[in-house]
Amino acid sequence: MENAIHVENLTKSFGSFKAVDSISFEVEKGEIFGFLGANGAGKTTAMRMLCGLSIPTSGKGTVAGFDIFSESEKIKQSIGYMSQKFSLYEDLTVSENLTLFAGIYGMKRAVIKEKSGIILKELDLWREKDSLVKSLPTGWKQKLSFSAAIFHNPKIVFLDEPTGGVDPMARRQFWEMIYKASENGITVFVTTHYLDESEYCNRVSIMVDGRIEALDTPKKLKEKYNADSMDTVFQKIAVKAQRGE
Repeated sequence: MENAIHVENLTKSFGSFKAVDSISFEVEKGEIFGFLGANGAGKTTAMRMLCGLSIPTSGKGTVAGFDIFSESEKIKQSIGYMSQKFSLYEDLTVSENLTLFAGIYGMKRAVIKEKSGIILKELDLWREKDSLVKSLPTGWKQKLSFSAAIFHNPKIVFLDEPTGGVDPMARRQFWEMIYKASENGITVFVTTHYLDESEYCNRVSIMVDGRIEALDTPKKLKEKYNADSMDTVFQKIAVKAQRGE
């Protein structure tokens, strides 16, 4: 299958400290790829390089077909991103947020208006379209933020702990949105602290001290580490960590 992400020996150093230490992996188009690691493991630094926000020290790779060294601006135009903290403007209305983010990616006004209407009805937010985002419950904010991140139909969407602080029902609904995006050909690259959510991924990588210590399907990882859950797998691998946050 076509690779959405391909990196070889990707490294990011800060002086003598290697935040990311020669990692290599591929993510297939349309795959839901879990990127796990304890605080200080290097996953945020790695994600910043993949998003074109930080230039690697060494190694090579492509994201959405673009080189991570020389084509970072093209990468930014081809991906969506949802940060760990809420990433919309709370003093703008629901509709204004969608219009703003779509406009950043150069979408035409008529297309934005039509697609906004469809999304707001799907999210059951049509009646709140003129409400300020800060008035929405956290779960609705997260779903709206995800919709904004994929509004321009990116090739890849990066999700940094997207379900933090939301209730179980909202988490389930959020993952239904992720599955739908994947079915529509969008590659999903997600970090999460909820280990049960890693079960929903096609494959999972686990970083320890800047290196990828394990990478496979949740089923095969549980078999390899003789574990009944991904939480147990993570604990067995993360115990090797030598550095903290």
